[in-house]
Amino acid sequence: MSRSMYYYGHKKNDQIIISKLLDLAERYPTRGFETYYGKIRLEGLLWNRKRVLRVYRNINLKLRVKRKRRIPNRIKEKLKVPGRLNETWSIDFMSDALSNGRRFRILNVIDDYNRESLINEAFYSIPGIRLVQKLKELITYRPKPKSIRTDNGPEFLSKVFVDFCKGNNIELQYIQPGKPAQNAYIERLNRTFREDV
Repeated sequence: MSRSMYYYGHKKNDQIIISKLLDLAERYPTRGFETYYGKIRLEGLLWNRKRVLRVYRNINLKLRVKRKRRIPNRIKEKLKVPGRLNETWSIDFMSDALSNGRRFRILNVIDDYNRESLINEAFYSIPGIRLVQKLKELITYRPKPKSIRTDNGPEFLSKVFVDFCKGNNIELQYIQPGKPAQNAYIERLNRTFREDV
């Protein structure tokens, strides 16, 4: 390699492209590179596509801002002891990690009347379909509950779980976001389970 090639420094100034991309990102925050580049070409700026893409990636515009998931307002309900078995079940997830660092989750289901633990299912991933499958297995040998109390986790908001509850005439009682005390029976079980099991 020649000495001049070794010491060669990049002389192009990308400041104009940076300011243009930032301006487009401010005006169209939900769009991506293709839209921005299309608008640049429509303005008659003949910048090389690869160069604009390089600058776009360097200033981290490729990172999309996650939109906050909107949870409907939940009614605050007092935690009451049911009058009989299978009136209200509480469901929650716990998570932990193995010694190799791999995460796993535990599905806990209890009957609020006598605090009987009905399901303790551990697996690497428990999506809504697996949750419904476990509940179907449970209600084959035990009467279904009138209502189920849960938090606002994605598995409990999933269409599969909601449709399962509607199809079986089970009322869903969601707690208010950030208020785990409204699901205190299952939270108490989670603590015991974590410490003793």
